[in-house]
Amino acid sequence: MNTTLESYYLSKPEPYQSCLLALKDFILQANPGICHERKFQIPFFTYKGKKLGYLWLDKKKLKLGFCWDKSLQEPTNGAKPKDQYESMLIDPNADLPVDIILEKLNYYVDLIDDAT
Repeated sequence: MNTTLESYYLSKPEPYQSCLLALKDFILQANPGICHERKFQIPFFTYKGKKLGYLWLDKKKLKLGFCWDKSLQEPTNGAKPKDQYESMLIDPNADLPVDIILEKLNYYVDLIDDAT
């Protein structure tokens, strides 16, 4: 892990730090094609060079977000496509909803695979 990403995780208080690190590990293990980097000052995940998801701690709310990259969308009536985001709140004091997270990851990975 690069130092910028590492410092992001290590700067967060418990129980958020442990939860963020567990989420990161789970996401990276879900598919070998998923890459981890820092974009927009937060941990971001890409797949085949396309935006896939992010982790964000906003005050006391931990969010796991998923993204449908605008470059994969069909333009409609001259309107510029925008990245579409979906997020879910994660309770750092509860078990991770791994089935839901894996289902969402697979859904967005499949969208990217189908579009490329």
